[in-house]
Amino acid sequence: MHCIMHSIPASSIDVGGSVPGQPELLPRSLEDSFRSISFSKSLDHSVDFSSARFSEIGALREDDEDGKVRPLILKNKPPRWHEQLQCWCLNFRGRVTVASVKNFQLIAATQPAAGAPTPSQPAPPEHDKIILQFGKVGKDMFTMDYRYPLSAFQAFAICLSSFDTKLACE
Repeated sequence: MHCIMHSIPASSIDVGGSVPGQPELLPRSLEDSFRSISFSKSLDHSVDFSSARFSEIGALREDDEDGKVRPLILKNKPPRWHEQLQCWCLNFRGRVTVASVKNFQLIAATQPAAGAPTPSQPAPPEHDKIILQFGKVGKDMFTMDYRYPLSAFQAFAICLSSFDTKLACE
């Protein structure tokens, strides 16, 4: 899953980053934030993505070197191989209790820059933080956890849209 948040600049997840329009509502650090913030001001950078590939989206605004205007792009956190279970797993820290194709965790997709870590090097920890997680906890019961810079409405919309392609999978 890839989500492009045009109303949230990519720089908002960096230390000291802000969202245009309401800097007074920002937490002192990203660690302190799991609350919803409404965004009164949105950036309109409308682009037709119907034929664009995800890899091309980051190149649309080449004039933006510092990433201040680039939208926040969320991607699935890659699972890790669990040797004992012999399967791919995500760590939901006890918040998700039932295995399901509908379970997911989203992290910020970082744009490669000069001096950026290669795939063999670890990514910066601030960009590996889970911004949204959604998972099954019982029959027809799910849980959603989100953090800044997403609002409750944005997080719920992303989770709801994930059902569109997965209704008949289980």
